[in-house]
Amino acid sequence: MITEPTNGNFAEAIAIDGTLVEELRKKVTGNILSPGHDHYDSTRAVWNGMIDRKPAVIVQCKNTEDVVHAIRFAREHNLKVSIRGGGHNIAGNAVCDAGVMIDFSLMKKITVDPINKTATAEAGTIWNELDAATQEFGLATTGGTVSETGITGLTLGGGIGWLMSMLGSASDNLLSAELVTATGEIIHTDKDNHPDLFWAIRGGGGNFGVIVSLTFRLHPIGPMVTGGMLLYPMELAKQVMQFYREFVPTTPDELVIFAGFICTPDGIPVCALLPSWFGPQEEAEKILAPIRAFASPIADLVGPLPYTQLQKFLDAAAPKGIRRYWKSGFFSELSDELIDIQIQHLQTRPSPITPVLFFYLKGEITRINPADTAFSNRQQHWDIDIITQWTDPTEDEKNIRWTRNFWNEIQPYSNGVYVNHLDRDDAARLSSAYGENYLRLRKIKTQYDPENFFCMNNNIVPS
Repeated sequence: MITEPTNGNFAEAIAIDGTLVEELRKKVTGNILSPGHDHYDSTRAVWNGMIDRKPAVIVQCKNTEDVVHAIRFAREHNLKVSIRGGGHNIAGNAVCDAGVMIDFSLMKKITVDPINKTATAEAGTIWNELDAATQEFGLATTGGTVSETGITGLTLGGGIGWLMSMLGSASDNLLSAELVTATGEIIHTDKDNHPDLFWAIRGGGGNFGVIVSLTFRLHPIGPMVTGGMLLYPMELAKQVMQFYREFVPTTPDELVIFAGFICTPDGIPVCALLPSWFGPQEEAEKILAPIRAFASPIADLVGPLPYTQLQKFLDAAAPKGIRRYWKSGFFSELSDELIDIQIQHLQTRPSPITPVLFFYLKGEITRINPADTAFSNRQQHWDIDIITQWTDPTEDEKNIRWTRNFWNEIQPYSNGVYVNHLDRDDAARLSSAYGENYLRLRKIKTQYDPENFFCMNNNIVPS
C-alpha cells in the first residue's frame, strides 16, 4: 500500500453545493472548475500518472486576491487545500481529494531586470519559461534538471540543478517572495522582512503559506554552453562509475557531471555520463579531455548547445502522465559494493524506461553554512535516484516491489534525503532531509500555520 497524505480534521466533501461555488465564482477573477467541467480532468492531472485525486473545486487564480479568496473559502468550509505550480512533485501533492486545489497555471508573469540582474516570476512559471526570459539578456539562475518543473516547488525544496556547483541551489538565489498565509494575510518576505519565514521557505517547502511570486538573483550564463551525454556498454558500467567517483570531486565549479543507468530508445541498457561545462567555451575540449580519454563510449553526444537546450536535455525521459514511483537518498561514498548492488538490481529492471541517476553536490552549494537556510544537506555527497517509470497500470505492483527491494538494499548506505525527491510513503524520512534544522522549522510552522492548514506537502508538523 502507498499512504496518501492526510492531516487535520478536514471535511471530506465529494462535491460542494452549487450555490457556494457561485458565491466563490463572484469573488474570483480566475476560473472555477468543478467535477464535470470541460477542463476539470485535464487540470487535476499532474506529472505522475499514479495520482488520480479529485478536488471538490479547482480555483485557477489570476492574482493574489484570488488566492486569498480560495484560502478563506477553504477555511470557512473546512476543506483541505493543495497548491499546484508546475504539478511536477513525485508525490502528487499539487492535487487533493475532496478539497480546494489552487492552480497557478494562469499566473506566469515574468519581469527581468538586466541592470540589477534579478527576475521576478509568478508562481505558475516553469523553468523553461523563466530560462527563456532571462536568457534574452544572457542571464540565468539555478533551475532543475527537467525544464517543465515549476519554479516554486523546486525552489521551496532547495533546488538542485545544472548550475548548483557554480551558483548554489535555487533557494540560495532566492532574494524575496510574496505569499499568502493560512489566515489570508499577504506577506512580503526577504532577509529583512519576516527573516525567520524567509529562512524557512528556502528548503522547507510549502508548509508556511501559498507563494504567489518569487524574485531571484541572476548571473551571466550562456547563451552557449557545452553539454550532452556519453554512452557506455553495461560491461563497462563499474569502470565508468569508478572513474566518475574519482574524477568528479576534482573538477572545477564550472563543470557538472551527472551519471546514470538508462536504456537507449531501442531498449539496450547503457551507462551514461552527462557533463556540462559553463566556463569559457574555448576551454571546453581541454576540460572534457579526461572524460573522453578514460574509455571508448559507444556514443559521444557532447558538444556546444544553447543553455536553454541543455535545460531541456532530460525532458524527453520524463514525460508527463506516465506512472512513477521513486526512492532517493544522499550517500557519502560511492563504494564498489554500492555500485555492484545497483548493477545487480538493474539486471532485473521491470521497465526499460526506468533510469537510476546520480548527482554530486560540490562547489558553491556545499560552501554555504547548513544553518543559513532550511536546506541543510550541503556536504559533498552523492544523490542517487531510483526513478521507476512505466505505463501499464497492471504493472504497478511489480514496479513498486522492485523499487522497494532495490532501495532496501542501498538505504543502509544513505545519510539523508533531498526533500523534493520524497515519494508518498516517505513521511518517516522527512526529518533526515533537514537534520538539525528540523526543530527550528517546526517552531516556524507553529508560528505561521499552527493548525497545519497547509498539509498537502512534505509536511512539517507544528511543535
